[in-house]
Amino acid sequence: MIFRAKNGAKIIEKIQIDESEAMKKYTSINHVLAIIKIEDDYLMGWHRWRNDWETFGGLIEDGECLRECICRECEEELGMKNVNFDYLGIVHYYMPPGYWIKEWHEEYGGLYGVTLPRKVLTMIEQKRTDRDEIGEIAFYSDIKQRGEKIDEINEKLLVFY
Repeated sequence: MIFRAKNGAKIIEKIQIDESEAMKKYTSINHVLAIIKIEDDYLMGWHRWRNDWETFGGLIEDGECLRECICRECEEELGMKNVNFDYLGIVHYYMPPGYWIKEWHEEYGGLYGVTLPRKVLTMIEQKRTDRDEIGEIAFYSDIKQRGEKIDEINEKLLVFY
């Protein structure tokens, strides 16, 4: 086990597997997340439905591969197109009941990272379309300085990039 959150959620392991083989071996992969690094800080999104700061990403839709999903999600949440994400592997979790699954469960998710220049922030604010779900974006350091709640699992994922 890599990490246990106060609510009992766990990051069990980070699995190094080829991106093209991941969904064949781990058929229960249901989401992808992206760690967005801007220079020496991380960008986080305020998730309105869960009321906390998180990394970006979402559920895999029918017929999508991992990379197609992260590209679609980051276009919706950040307005970013044609981004060259670094594939970081698969993360295996033990998660509490939540929005989609109503009991404790194991799940797997793809993890990506990208480092961008600070000048993209203006473009992100102008082009992001999914403001119903991601109400605000902010730097990790600013969120910590203000003492606001950051989802513990998402915060721990930052160490992988």
